[in-house]
Amino acid sequence: MMTATSLSAPTAPAARDARMPGLDGLRAVAVLVVIVYHVLPGVGLSGGFIGVDVFFVISGFLITTLLIREHDRTGRIGLVGFWRRRARRLLPALVLLITVCATAAWLIGGDVLVGIGRQVLGAATFSYNWVAIASGTSYFSATESELFRNLWSLAVEEQFYLLWPLLIPLLFLVPRAWARVVVAASAAAVSAGWMAVVAADGDPTRAYYGTGTHAFALLIGVALAFGARRVLEGGVLRGRRTVGILGWAAVVGILVIATIPPGDTVATFPGAMLAASLLTAVAILAGIWPESSFGRQLDRPLRWIGERSYGLYLWHWPLLVLLVAAFEGTTPESGVPVWTGVLVLALTTAAATVSYRYVETPIRRDGFRATARRLRDGLAGGSRTRVRTLGVAAATALLLGGTSAAIAHAPMRTDAETVVSAGERALQDAATSTATPAPSSSSSVTPSPAATATAAPGPAPGPVTNKTRPSPTPTTVAADGRSVSAVGDSVMLAAVPALLERLPGIRIDAAVSRSTWAGPRVLEAFRAEGDLRRFVVIALGTNGPVDRGSLERMAAIAGPTREVILVNAYAPRDWIAGVNADLVAFAREHDHVTVADWSGAIAARPELLAADRVHPGDEAARIFADTIAATVQQIDQRAATERYERELRVYEAIQAHPQPIGE
Repeated sequence: MMTATSLSAPTAPAARDARMPGLDGLRAVAVLVVIVYHVLPGVGLSGGFIGVDVFFVISGFLITTLLIREHDRTGRIGLVGFWRRRARRLLPALVLLITVCATAAWLIGGDVLVGIGRQVLGAATFSYNWVAIASGTSYFSATESELFRNLWSLAVEEQFYLLWPLLIPLLFLVPRAWARVVVAASAAAVSAGWMAVVAADGDPTRAYYGTGTHAFALLIGVALAFGARRVLEGGVLRGRRTVGILGWAAVVGILVIATIPPGDTVATFPGAMLAASLLTAVAILAGIWPESSFGRQLDRPLRWIGERSYGLYLWHWPLLVLLVAAFEGTTPESGVPVWTGVLVLALTTAAATVSYRYVETPIRRDGFRATARRLRDGLAGGSRTRVRTLGVAAATALLLGGTSAAIAHAPMRTDAETVVSAGERALQDAATSTATPAPSSSSSVTPSPAATATAAPGPAPGPVTNKTRPSPTPTTVAADGRSVSAVGDSVMLAAVPALLERLPGIRIDAAVSRSTWAGPRVLEAFRAEGDLRRFVVIALGTNGPVDRGSLERMAAIAGPTREVILVNAYAPRDWIAGVNADLVAFAREHDHVTVADWSGAIAARPELLAADRVHPGDEAARIFADTIAATVQQIDQRAATERYERELRVYEAIQAHPQPIGE
């Protein structure tokens, strides 16, 4: 993902020793915020994903600078040489990562293997971002932990490395440097606007993963490369102290942005990422400014990390997924214990160091052919050399075999997907048995007309007109599934078999990745069908913060004669506490609204959930259904008690005044 920092043409041996000041330090800052964001979520860098944009700006700037210098020197761009150098830089560490981690995943087994075949394909073809988009996976609300998810950014960069040398000659046709800057900056603005539009359509992962939608950071680096030529050539010498202050302010600004939690609005897509990219451009300019000390000061404590930032970035996420799966049986989204995070940091550092010294550096220095010849010659060398060579060959064979075995033995679904699929089948079976097809947009079932006889809410009880004393024990109306309409997300979907068993006749409409925004539409459909029943159960808090307006609309659709039951959420997600607090506050402000405490019911038994610690397994599904049924019965009992007390008051009033007024 990260590139070398050669100042001059990379073909000259001395050029590899020259370095642009500040770039290694910025790489270190970028990789550290990304790693902390993933590995130590409790530290507070909840926006640390913006570190990827810092990398993108550096890559766009550096690659464009190298291409400009080559074009100035030779009048052309050597495509084959450029792509060969990129392959030397990227492929050795990548192949080592994939084979080692895939083999480890095969040994661990379970959910960590799901989708590994397409992941390896995406990694090997540098198309991981598009493979992930095509498969419908999510970066921000993933239900499965992809072992190589972090390779999406490497794919975007490699696509840039493939296309940009072909396109830059067109920019050389623009006669003036400032005009080239304007063209690159305009393209960056278009890319950022494209991301905003796609994210506004409700697909933040497509906006984040897309090459075109996320190209603005690379293009900002391109614009900087063209605009900073005079600085690189030493043509501007004033303002060194001010530039240094701006450089440090830019680094601090990047760290501040990394602390801001992401949202699903333009403030994040592309707001936070665009701000981090622009600050990176300022920091790069401050670092390369002639006679500025900022770049050297930033590099001094961070160069070791910056030089190994590519390996650190590659290894941290797969190791995190593997260790959490091995020790916790879950995914990083379900929480990362501190000790696990610390162990991941140690192993990541070790793996990146070994990769840098023994794999990346030799091949980048000597090339693939020379390295292969050295290994071949090792077989004809002394016994110690021969043993080492055979050891390398045996390890390579084992890792390739382990990778193949991982792909061959990968399960089709995760544990969570299995329970959700069982719920979908249960709904389909129920719909078939009642001869009522489920809507195509979600999973739904409607009982037969006979089963919905008590579906509509009855009129409020009128005054007692006889002189019979009410029963001393309040009697409840039949509050079974025939009086319940339910709308939910994948948690409810996974619990469908238990709901159908516990509340026979219940009307359920549940779908994966559904949020509160979809609730009013579903309830409107229920009402239009005449099947909005006395109890309206809503379980839509798992996939993001609740929308107050949507809650108000759903309460209004239910009306004052129905009881709304809001099922709170349980999941290892940042927004869950806020969701549950909002549901409680809404219930307090509205009559006929009650919260069913699914979170409290399952909190003591999280092992009953699927590996993602979100979706209920069989026993947890029964707890989910029991929680809703108990809330229905509680409301029904309360209504019966209120009815009894009202009837008793009327009876006592009749006894106190036996003769009607005027009789």
